Amino acid sequence: MLRRLRNLFYRATLGDQSYRFLFRPGPADEAVVIDCETTGLNPRRDEVIALAAIRIRGNRILTSQAYRAIVRPEEAPSSDSIRIHRLRAQEVAEGRPMHRVMPELLHFIGGRPIVGYYVDFDVAMLDRSVLRFIAIRLPNRRIDISELYYTVKYLGAPPGTVLDLRFMSILQDLRIPMLGQHDAFNDALMTGMAYLQLRDMQRRGVRLERSAPVRQDAPFGA
Repeated sequence: MLRRLRNLFYRATLGDQSYRFLFRPGPADEAVVIDCETTGLNPRRDEVIALAAIRIRGNRILTSQAYRAIVRPEEAPSSDSIRIHRLRAQEVAEGRPMHRVMPELLHFIGGRPIVGYYVDFDVAMLDRSVLRFIAIRLPNRRIDISELYYTVKYLGAPPGTVLDLRFMSILQDLRIPMLGQHDAFNDALMTGMAYLQLRDMQRRGVRLERSAPVRQDAPFGA
């Protein structure tokens, strides 16, 4: 209900009416996995330097229809952040500004749900530019694989259960091949594989095995 009211407001305040397609449902059983590589973890200050979006249709990850972009930030990123994302300074310098990337990305996403790992962060990073571009935030439904993983593994767990929602732990638990991390396309692809597997498990009522909770009053070695 809250999302519906929010989107009614967004539709009324949309800065460019040619983007009304964002409010129309995307094709049935399709979603878009998104991953952003950024200069830091503060959506108010840091910027996107690379992004990837991959469509999912049914149980297929459409890697041939992926969207990828290197983005030239307004402020030069630090050498540390470039090294983490395995980008060369020249690649970033030759990237396109976000206002050039944004129209292509919005048309690629359309009205499809957005899938991600802690997807609110990626959407917050994009929303800075979306707000400048069309005066609203992304209206799309969001699907977070960390929440799906929690449901499949930890929902109803007894007190004392240690929760491990790290991306690498999710991939290992689901036996998803480890591709090079901090690469937008690889991260989006691994997220897409995790999403399909978790969605299937949830539909079938299958749960992941979890470790027994540690007794806080147990003697060491018990």
